[in-house]
Amino acid sequence: MRFGKIDYLNLAPFDVFIKSYPMPSGFKKFLQIHKSYPAKLNQEFLFKRIDAGFISSIAGFHSFIKNKHTKSGIIAKGDVWSVILLPKESKKDYQSATSNALSQVLKLQGEVLIGDKALCYRYANKPHIDMGREWFKTHHTPFVFGLLCYNNHQKLYKKISKEFNAKKIKIPHYILEQYAKKINIDKKYILEYLKHIYYKIDSKEILGLKRFYRQLLFQGIKKPMRFHSLSNLQTSTHSTKKKMQLNINNTAHYNN
Repeated sequence: MRFGKIDYLNLAPFDVFIKSYPMPSGFKKFLQIHKSYPAKLNQEFLFKRIDAGFISSIAGFHSFIKNKHTKSGIIAKGDVWSVILLPKESKKDYQSATSNALSQVLKLQGEVLIGDKALCYRYANKPHIDMGREWFKTHHTPFVFGLLCYNNHQKLYKKISKEFNAKKIKIPHYILEQYAKKINIDKKYILEYLKHIYYKIDSKEILGLKRFYRQLLFQGIKKPMRFHSLSNLQTSTHSTKKKMQLNINNTAHYNN
């Protein structure tokens, strides 16, 4: 049971939850040593080097179509604080395929910055565009930045997701202290930031995902593929786009 972990503050509540969840010691050991940024975990997941993880939404497209995802994700309804665009020359963030694609979907120009780096940038009160806010202004749905997807052990991960969604997580003071020291921002700011993130996927979140996927197809924005390197993405023919569009429209959710 190999679980890949995004090493960002936005998953702090899940980290606290999974540490107390009754899992084999090998699972938790793998979880602690196998952590990285989203685009890296996308590749690990697509190559099936990990069984599950919070995968960038753009890389979770096929898991979404095949219903190999849970009802948990990394979601914001409006301002997200940690996915931003800087008023600079256009530049992608190599750590996140979804955020790069989102900037294209929204037709925004600038430098993409995500995760703890973006949060620190905002904390310093520097000018930026919040992409969560821009998405909501245009589409009036939450944006799902990541999906808890799985390659194997469906029952286990759906159970974990269900229990995680149902539990109100309180982050212990000592963990807040660790995060504050690690990324050099105030604990109160961390708690305020986490109010902008939530994790349960329901009908509105599914609608937001479908709108995002449709925009990817309409605008010809390519998705990561496991047989390519990180710099090479899928090429799509017109017939493939039609087929995928049909799948998005016809996918029946929600199975338990």
